[in-house]
Amino acid sequence: TRAMSYLLPHLKSGWHVDQAILTEEERVVVLRFGRDADETCMRMDETLASVADKVKNFAVLYLVDIDEVPDFNTMYELYDPCTVMFFFRNKHIMIDLGTGNNNKVNWAMDDKQEFIDILEVVYAGASKGRGLVVSPKDYSTKYKY
Repeated sequence: TRAMSYLLPHLKSGWHVDQAILTEEERVVVLRFGRDADETCMRMDETLASVADKVKNFAVLYLVDIDEVPDFNTMYELYDPCTVMFFFRNKHIMIDLGTGNNNKVNWAMDDKQEFIDILEVVYAGASKGRGLVVSPKDYSTKYKY
């Protein structure tokens, strides 16, 4: 797989990550933490890159290299090769995916429409002030820890 990471903006420091989360008033901020060269990240980045234009009215997507920007690794428990997290108006939005981990998506989502569906649910819930939303699909059987 060719790395699709070059199609998406990279946040190069903790300050840039904070600014991205703090300054976006209208849209969900999607952060993919990981390494561009990692296979899981490459698959996730392909999904992110392909939906970025379709969701641009309500979501903005960024990549963060966990080696280059280790600032959040402990705080967000970024121990997986690839982690996607959602923020809205400077608040971490949790999502119940049925996996027992509501903080993040930590696998590659290859189904682009499924990811768009998740983003729409996050946006709808977050804009109503919810800090936890329920995924339209249950991933408990697909991704066991």
